Amino acid sequence: MRNLFLIALLFSTSVCLSAQNAAQAIVLDDTISAPTSAPKTPISMDLNGIDKTVDPCTDFYAYACGNWRKNNPIPADKVRYGQFDALNERNNYLLYQDLRAAADHPTTPLQVKYGNYFAACMDTAQHDKLGAQPILPVLAKIDHWNNKATLAALLGNLEDKDGVGTLFDFGSEQDQKDSTKQIGVIMQGGLSLPDRDYYLQQDDRMKTIRAQYIEHLTKMFVLLGDTPEKAATEAKSVMTIETALAEGSTPRVDLRDPTNVYHIKSRAELQSLTPGFKWSEYLGALRRDQLTSLNVGTPNFFKAMNQEVESTSIGDLKSYLRWHVVHQFAGGLSKAFDQENFNFFSATLAGQKEQAPRWKRCTSGTDHALGEAVGQDWVKKNFPPSAKDNMEQLVHALEAALDQDIKGLDWMSDTTKVEAKKKLDAFRDKIGYPEKWRDYSKLDVKRDDYVHDLQQTVIFNDRRDLDKIGQPVDEKEWGMTPPTVNAYYDSSNNDINFPAGILQPPFYDFKIDPAVNFGAIGVVIGHEMTHGFDDEGSQFDPKGNVRMWWTPEDKAKFDERTACEVKEYGAFEPVPGAILNGKLTLGENTADNGGLHIAYAALMNTLAKENLSTTATIDGYTPAQRYFLGFAQVWCENTREQTARMRAKTDPHSPGRFRVNGSVVNFDKFGEAFNCKKGQPMTPVDSCRVW
Repeated sequence: MRNLFLIALLFSTSVCLSAQNAAQAIVLDDTISAPTSAPKTPISMDLNGIDKTVDPCTDFYAYACGNWRKNNPIPADKVRYGQFDALNERNNYLLYQDLRAAADHPTTPLQVKYGNYFAACMDTAQHDKLGAQPILPVLAKIDHWNNKATLAALLGNLEDKDGVGTLFDFGSEQDQKDSTKQIGVIMQGGLSLPDRDYYLQQDDRMKTIRAQYIEHLTKMFVLLGDTPEKAATEAKSVMTIETALAEGSTPRVDLRDPTNVYHIKSRAELQSLTPGFKWSEYLGALRRDQLTSLNVGTPNFFKAMNQEVESTSIGDLKSYLRWHVVHQFAGGLSKAFDQENFNFFSATLAGQKEQAPRWKRCTSGTDHALGEAVGQDWVKKNFPPSAKDNMEQLVHALEAALDQDIKGLDWMSDTTKVEAKKKLDAFRDKIGYPEKWRDYSKLDVKRDDYVHDLQQTVIFNDRRDLDKIGQPVDEKEWGMTPPTVNAYYDSSNNDINFPAGILQPPFYDFKIDPAVNFGAIGVVIGHEMTHGFDDEGSQFDPKGNVRMWWTPEDKAKFDERTACEVKEYGAFEPVPGAILNGKLTLGENTADNGGLHIAYAALMNTLAKENLSTTATIDGYTPAQRYFLGFAQVWCENTREQTARMRAKTDPHSPGRFRVNGSVVNFDKFGEAFNCKKGQPMTPVDSCRVW
């Protein structure tokens, strides 16, 4: 199970390669064909993207990104298009080339495995030929179930044998009180809509979405062969059960507090919490009988789950389970299932106009399934040792700047500063890719059965995760694949992680002038470091344990300063009627603000160290101005209205416009760089400052 506070199958290795090389090459028809050349490399600083008709002191985001946004409309197969997406498109294409070559002419056993996975995903003719046939054995298992007392055994069996998880999530996590240990954890789950609010809020928009969801459920049951009348009844049953689970779910904001999701209970205590659900049978089916205790992350959910199971008929529970099977594997079934799944979850909910070409989806899917297999070959071509060495220097420069920032805080006592310094010194830096690659030898992949591959991937990852329980923590493990355009901070490991995928232009280019580099990847580095000291990360000590290392007085000052950010960002409105949740986005907003301050200090330290001018202009911009432009243009983006509304409810990150303007208004160096007057929109009289 992925750490909540992570701040985004059978060929043996001795397989005969010559036989695999003779496999039929993938045939791409017009609907799934890939381009013949790579997308353009995004520009690290796009002068043409700047709209000089806008005053940077009035709206810096519009100034830095105005022309870029005009010149880069959202492609039909996307719900948002920004610099992240532009780089991801390029990375995805380069990865596609590797996958296509591996599918047609593999040269290593590992390429056979991920090449076959990709080929199976691309074989839409086989998907259409089989229809729903690949999931019929799972549906038959559910259909034959007729005793509510054995529900736990059924769910365990579905998870272990078929890769289907429903009702709740079960996995491993680091113990909040002893981060060297992996423990078992169960958490709320079982919902299909993006958030509990989609089931519970009573405004017209949410009511319409629920009605559309029921229509979608009905259509999917009809595709499974049910009569329209039966399908409509089943759809209502699913909605009723998921609504009850939503009512028992902890709100997203509350899940951000580690103390809210840590409740160690014995097996007996867990059983008393859900008397109608036999945990011994569930854990037995997964061969985890030895567990004597585990973390029940959301106890109230399991009370609600138990009550709903007891009051619901077996027929309705079967409908719920059948739905989750077809929903999970819809993308691997015939076009009718795949298209209907897209129609609701992508088009209706997110506003996507067209489904992404098959090659894009299969490339992303293979990366998701075998990321450290395909990543090994990808980094050899796209992330040279020189880039990694330079990135390490950048990280050290940012760490020195954060140390400098902590020492200079006028609101923090020396006592807490000593503890903060200990945490900073304990940071582990992970750059590019893992030191040790994941072993996929036990993952069973078939070239002609994509649903089988989807199932086996889930089973492989599930067992790998559950096998961690009771074992020491592997501090060198990664939570993202090498080609990923993202980065993260892991509170329990106290480490910062930068996949090779994001260490490309426009985020990172060590060959350009340092101002833009520090404004782009430098702020990303500072952002992840600041997560160690945001409202969540600040509750974890240098070893990754939840422990209060602040003095009460400093903690009160910290809370006062973060409350300023909650109020500031809680007033932002991405689209009419959709207000950002300042509490949900607090951690990311704090990290954005801190990253901007820290990277700026690191830039100035670097310019001084290398005897470079702080006033000499390039393209008419000073280093400080180029720094802020480099930062802002990373977040240039266009977003569909439906997606903006959904993200306002579910995304802990603010939209690009507010990530930029919300940060620069809180940093006086921006006003100095662009000669803004106090009181202008980007340089208000009062502002927020934490780090």
